[in-house]
Order: sequence, then C-alpha cells, then structure tokens
Amino acid sequence: MLFDTALTIVGVLLLVGALSCKISSRFNLPTLLLFLAAGAVAEYFMPIEGAGFVKQINHFGIISMAYILYSGGLETDVAALRGVSVRGGVLAVPGVALTAFMTGFGAYIIFCGRYPLIWCLLLGALISSTDAAAVFSILRGRSVGLKGDLQPLLEFESGSNDPMAAFLTVVMCTLCAGGESGSFLLEIPLVFYRLGGGVLMGILCGWAGKYLFRIRLDFEGLYFVLSVALVLLCYGAAQLVQTNGFMACYVCGVYMSGAVYNYKRGLVKFHNAVAWLMQVGLFILLGFLASPEHLLKPGVWMPGVALALLLMFAARPLAVFICLAASRHNWREKLLISWVGIRGAAPIVLATFPLAMGVEHAEMMFRLVFFMVILSVLIQGWTLMPVARMLKMAKNVSSRGARAPLELEIMDDHCDQEMKEFEVVPGSELIGKTLAQISFPAGVLVTMIRRDGKFAPAHGNSKIAAGDGLLIMAEQQLLTAVEKRFFYFR
Repeated sequence: MLFDTALTIVGVLLLVGALSCKISSRFNLPTLLLFLAAGAVAEYFMPIEGAGFVKQINHFGIISMAYILYSGGLETDVAALRGVSVRGGVLAVPGVALTAFMTGFGAYIIFCGRYPLIWCLLLGALISSTDAAAVFSILRGRSVGLKGDLQPLLEFESGSNDPMAAFLTVVMCTLCAGGESGSFLLEIPLVFYRLGGGVLMGILCGWAGKYLFRIRLDFEGLYFVLSVALVLLCYGAAQLVQTNGFMACYVCGVYMSGAVYNYKRGLVKFHNAVAWLMQVGLFILLGFLASPEHLLKPGVWMPGVALALLLMFAARPLAVFICLAASRHNWREKLLISWVGIRGAAPIVLATFPLAMGVEHAEMMFRLVFFMVILSVLIQGWTLMPVARMLKMAKNVSSRGARAPLELEIMDDHCDQEMKEFEVVPGSELIGKTLAQISFPAGVLVTMIRRDGKFAPAHGNSKIAAGDGLLIMAEQQLLTAVEKRFFYFR
C-alpha cells in the first residue's frame, strides 16, 4: 500500500512539474519555486526523512546537474558563444572566487565571529555560482529577450561556473573537517588542470559522440540510449582522471550542438525533456531536506535575508564590475549581468557536500543556502525582465505560432541540410512580396508557409504577410546567412 501511495504521489508531482510552465506563467511565479514547494509539501505525505538520505540525494544531484548542463550546452548557439567565451570565462572563474570570498567575509561579520572564518568562507563558496538550470529556464522561457550578446554571455557563465564553485567547496570542506591549512595552496595549481582538463574531456567526448551517432543502428530508439550513455561516460571519465565532470558535460553539449549527426533534432528535444525531468526530481528531493519550520526560525531567516541581500547587492555586483572593468559593456549592462546572478539547484546540491562529509554546523549551512536560493529565485527571477526593461536592455521576441509538423532529421554522414521555421515579424521587408520577388541565396528552399495555424505548400506567387512562418530548408551556413539577412532584428 505504501509503495502504491508513493507511486501515485510521484506521478502527481511529475504532472505538476510538466505543467509548471503554464502554472508559472499564469501566476507569474518562478518555476523552480514550485518544485521546491512541492518537495517540502510532499514530505508531509510521505513517511521519508530526507536527512537520512543525504548521500543518495547528493548522488542524484550530481547526475541531474550533468544532464542539465549537457542539455544547456546542446541548445547553445555556438556562433554566439564564440564572442563571449573570454568574458564568460572571467566571470566563471575569478568572478566566482571573488563572489565566494566577499560573501564569506561578509558572513563572518554578520555572524559576529560566531562561526569560524573558514566556515563562513565555505558558506560563500557554496552560494558563489549562478545556476544553469535557473538561468536557462528563466531566459529561455519568456516572451522577451536581452539585447546584444548578454543572453549568450549569461548562459555561458551559468553553464561553466559550477566547476570553480565545486572546487572551492571541496577545498573548504576539507579545511573545515580538519584538513591541513597548507592544502589550500597545494590545491590552487590543480584548479587549472581540473577546469582545462574538463574542457578537453568534453571536446574529446563530443568528438567521439559525433561519430558514434553516425553509426547506422537497427532500432531508432537506440540513438537515445547512446545519448544517455554519452553523458554518463563524459562525467565519469572526467572525474576518473581528476578533471571536472560538470565542465566536461557542458562542453560536450556545446560541441554536439555544432556537430552534424543522426537524429540531432530528436536528441535535442529528448535531452530537453530529460533535463526538465531531472530538474523536477532534483528540486523535489532537495525540498525534502529543508522543512519549512526550520527555515522560518529567526536564527535562520534573519541572517539568511542579510546574506542574500549582501550577495545580490554587494558581492555579485562588485565581482561583475571588477571582472568586466576592461570590457566594452556599459554600466547598465554590467548592472543587468549583476542582477542575473540567480541561484538554484547547484548551490543546494553543493550544500549537501558538507552534510555528507560531517562538517560541523552543516545543517545550519544547508538551511542558510536553501533560504538564500529561495530569495534569489523569488526576487531576481521574478524581477529579471522588469529590471531589464528599466535598464533598456530588453527586446521583444515575437510569439511563435504553431510549430511546423515537419522536421528534417539528418541520416547521412555527408548531409548538411537542415529545415528551420522563421517568423516574419511586423515591419519586415518580406511583407507584401511573393517568394519569386525575394532574393534568397541559391540553395535555399521555402517548403511551406504557416498562416493562422495552418500550413500550405510554398509557390513562387505565394505572398508573404506579417506573422507568417516560413519553413526553409538549406545548408546550415545558408540558414544562418538567411536568418541574419531577413529575420534578425535587434
């Protein structure tokens, strides 16, 4: 009976997770908060003590982050990424370190020396990285976007800054657990090996995966099995050689994003679903670890609020302005980058490391991190786009109609053809012209036109109207050129 009840509750939670986007949009609530609340509420109906399964939840969190980061890399625009990699890397490594140390020293002052400085620095390390799942879901789930290259910069930073936070967490945990104080200096040179090795391992796994997916298999479903195995292999192999598995998974996803292989479109959608499933499961399980009555104690929420405000309004902005001091970004762009320092699953997963390692006062540390994440998602996630509009950094993204029911799956080693639907926005030069009058490059074929939710074959005398969706087939480079020439508006 207990097993049946558990299955029913899990099914309900997954349904809520799947419908969370609709619920979030309707009530203007950050999706991640719904997952955390669901886990906290479910604890009252399921006789499971979350604190007794810290190591299991920690392991599930590691696996979840691997798939979330891989999916984020898989949906990354490689062309846009090239221009932001240096700035993103600066934010992801020294930026995280600066945020961690400023937050840690601030915590030591807030607690008036009640906890040792190294304990406070560990707390700063746990909360130092922005969360890929939170940033991806918020930036990619709204009907507005960010101007210039801010969005790819923020997505790259969130996808690549977890390794530095994990490195700082492990070192600080070791020191808090009684390790040698000199071990920190000994570990510093290894960070370059771990981060750089993670990048190389991700490239290697991506290169191998590209050729692996070009093998003709007897059953189509096996490609999805291969994809699941690739992520596990990438993370595991990177960890075995003492590099960073999280970085490897993200870089592997980015590499696969720019590669050509069988069932690419289907695999991208599949991993998007897997990432959401992992995200739902992860946040629900993390909700089991923090009971509301513990978070609402004055000894938790009062310093939690002070630390969250310190992080949002001092540590993160200072780190951003220092790291981007020599960049071309103006003060409004830097302010927005500072505000998109959203915390999410990654800090809570890292906060299970002190629990698993038996660090003193680890329960208090976990509750503080959990409370700070809730405030970050609630305040920064809720106000991200209003702040972007206030700073004049937001741009409208036309709402898309029904997606085309036809897709071109690559099933040949030498096939570089893709099919993509482009929206004709108001004011476009294409409006009122027939296809025969539009000077598309040679090799570009408009196959269908979507209008009012219906699809019709494209002919030379087909006249284009605002809101139409043009289903275009061409090589990847031609599609990029067509997008920039006819469909790209800042």
